[in-house]
Amino acid sequence: MSKKITFIRNANQLVTLTGSSDAPLTGKRMDQLNIIENGSLWIEDGLIEYIGVDGEVAERYKDRIGEAEIIDATGKLVTPGLVDPHTHLVYAGSRENEFNMRLQGATYMEIMNKGGGIHATTSATREASHEVLFEEGRKRLDQFLLHGVTTIEAKSGYGLTLEHEIKQLEVAEQLHEQHPVDIVRTFMGAHAVPAEYKADPDVFVDRVIQDMIPEVARRNLAEFNDVFCERGVFTPEQSKRILEAGIKYGLLPKIHADEIEPYEGAELAASIGAVSADHLLRASDKGIAMMAEAGVIAVLLPGTAFFLMAESADGRKMIDAGVPVALSTDCNPGSSPTVSMPLIMNLGCLKMGMTSGEVLTASTINAAHAIKRGKEIGSLEKGKKADIVIFDVSNYMQLQYQYGVNHAHTVLKGGVIVVDAGRLVCNTFTRILN
Repeated sequence: MSKKITFIRNANQLVTLTGSSDAPLTGKRMDQLNIIENGSLWIEDGLIEYIGVDGEVAERYKDRIGEAEIIDATGKLVTPGLVDPHTHLVYAGSRENEFNMRLQGATYMEIMNKGGGIHATTSATREASHEVLFEEGRKRLDQFLLHGVTTIEAKSGYGLTLEHEIKQLEVAEQLHEQHPVDIVRTFMGAHAVPAEYKADPDVFVDRVIQDMIPEVARRNLAEFNDVFCERGVFTPEQSKRILEAGIKYGLLPKIHADEIEPYEGAELAASIGAVSADHLLRASDKGIAMMAEAGVIAVLLPGTAFFLMAESADGRKMIDAGVPVALSTDCNPGSSPTVSMPLIMNLGCLKMGMTSGEVLTASTINAAHAIKRGKEIGSLEKGKKADIVIFDVSNYMQLQYQYGVNHAHTVLKGGVIVVDAGRLVCNTFTRILN
């Protein structure tokens, strides 16, 4: 059987991010993209085989060019496929009414305490069938793909019972198998305290630890375990118990930390060895220093702050402190209903003090490390998956300069074109290549 060969040629800029597969980039290295001008890639059976200046690659494979599908990237920017390491992909319902309430002055926690917020989506998600959740998730994945995202993380957390948390994770598993976008699953049964446990939240914490985590692990439905550590949700002590229970069952810890107010979430992330701490709008200087020392990745979500009309996390401070920073949409129905990683990169520049190079690093290789995929995706190097975006701009700075615009022209997943000229051409996928 002949190999599937693809030859991407003549990119004006080819952003490789080589040398970053073993660990996320920090400090000044986040702005070092390792760009090849007039660059080309040779791809075989879904993996990158060779990268270099076009003439060099063409000479190396001159006897085989006739076998290749040639993609002309003249005048365009080529990057690794974008990675979104924090989403709440699988849910039902919509909350535009809450958006209007916020426009009239209501806060996120006020809405949540009145039965809105996460509780509203939980009710809709519990009522929705597997089939409805799958179809809604598929539509969102199509939009992610059109914006250049080739891998995402998807959390549960809108079930808050064992039955419905498993339903969400099983839908995510099916979407992973049937859609081009790879999905990495996170269990987040501790996303909120259900109304029936408000009087004694420790009882619900026990349910998460004793019932949910062991069953999710037994069924191999998730790689990570996340918790919303926030005043009025889960305390640092409760969060630590939940994360330690997950570790016991092989689920790697993540944490929603210091989003609404300083609550020692960053400190907990560092002390427990979390893979990432996410949000961090109100993280303390001590917590940031501890994260840098421990190598915890800060997954920053500028779209959430933007939508909630709040001050963004201080990405500049974290990078300068040596914290590895990643970016994400936080796609969810209440606080960040977007699938646009390009917009998130724009906001990283405009609202968090990051440079054009840093936000691209944060949306590719560092985001890949935030979901333990840095050795497979996130940079363009020999042996990695050919997950690639061709943007219809001439350089990476132009990608951030023209904000709010989707410049993704061509997207390849495992060397297969899934978006062509901004149009979805493949929304089902055979995973033989992966």
